[in-house]
Amino acid sequence: MADVVIVGAGHGGAQTAIALRQNGFAGSIEVIGREPELPYERPPLSKEYLARDKTFDRIMIRPAAFWADKQVTFTLGREVVSVDPVAKSVTTDDGETRAYGSLVWATGGDPRRLTLDGHDLGGVHAVRTRADADRLMAELDAGAKRAVVIGGGYIGLEAAAVLTKFGVHVTLLEALPRVLARVAGEALSAFYEAEHRAHGVDLRTNVAVAALEGADGKVTGVRLVDGEVLPAEIVIVGIGIIPATAPLIAAGAKGGNGVDVDEYCRTSLPDIYAIGDCAAHANDYADGAVIRLESVQNANDQATAVAKGITGNPVVYKAVPWFWSNQYDLRLQTVGLSIGHDATVTRGDPATRSFSVIYLKQGRVIALDCVNAVKDYVQGKKLVETGAVIAPERLADASVPLKEMI
Repeated sequence: MADVVIVGAGHGGAQTAIALRQNGFAGSIEVIGREPELPYERPPLSKEYLARDKTFDRIMIRPAAFWADKQVTFTLGREVVSVDPVAKSVTTDDGETRAYGSLVWATGGDPRRLTLDGHDLGGVHAVRTRADADRLMAELDAGAKRAVVIGGGYIGLEAAAVLTKFGVHVTLLEALPRVLARVAGEALSAFYEAEHRAHGVDLRTNVAVAALEGADGKVTGVRLVDGEVLPAEIVIVGIGIIPATAPLIAAGAKGGNGVDVDEYCRTSLPDIYAIGDCAAHANDYADGAVIRLESVQNANDQATAVAKGITGNPVVYKAVPWFWSNQYDLRLQTVGLSIGHDATVTRGDPATRSFSVIYLKQGRVIALDCVNAVKDYVQGKKLVETGAVIAPERLADASVPLKEMI
């Protein structure tokens, strides 16, 4: 038995263990992870790691010696397949059962797969784990020169940017009318579409895929619904994730798109918490809507809230969401959630490749997307926190620092 069992060895799971020790927890901690590696950072997989700018040891969240010093035990290469909330135990895929005092579910999600003919051919990749990235890198080393990326979200765009660095011809396909349609306004979408095309990416929107074609078990092309076939040795699928919550839901936890948690990150089952990508929570920065936030910030902040709850000092989880994306020499930093915005203000000139898009809802500042504009990002956070109401023409005046508008 462990006093705390953490299921999931990603950002949320690692931060829970760290925060427990930081908050004076002296009990036993066991982390169960289905990958063979100790916790590592996920965002670099489609950025610096894939680009070979960082080796794996540089994206480890903590070295092995740290975990030993903090007396955190890891069971790796194992997946929890069932939860018994009455007996307070979990069972892993090797049939082993272990009891817990408190259980923290930090499993994240699995890449959403295509269901089309050819989806299981060799050369079809997600970018969710180190193994995914390593397989993709091996294909590049073997000489692959044509890639099709399906999905115009951040993972797809980041992967496309890295592949162009290696001289690969990239075609990026997005089913919606613009890239980043679910997370950003039209101005930012248009900017990134232009940037990728300027770097040689054949970026297409409003495109539907009919099937993947192959020979000898290996993908050779992507067939569109209009009959065109795009030759490819590599296909990257970046169409979102499915929360990995099946054992919890089967055990009776409430949830639909993820597992539902309250303001303390508690599930509907006793002594079971959930955090990170798989946790659906009412978010103040989405006007109280129940959402899942797929970000390192969210996982880490929820982990800290859980650690405080377990150590008897419960605090409500409330943190301003923030995200980032690196593509080419562009650093995008986002603060807040633009969900439901009814107006936007562009601050600065996109042609200079340094600007911000400010999102408003009923006059309130609810989010900023900042491209190579660190000061706007740092100073804009306070505007989001306070729901500041500022005249759009003033927000647009890049000569006035945002901090002077607070």
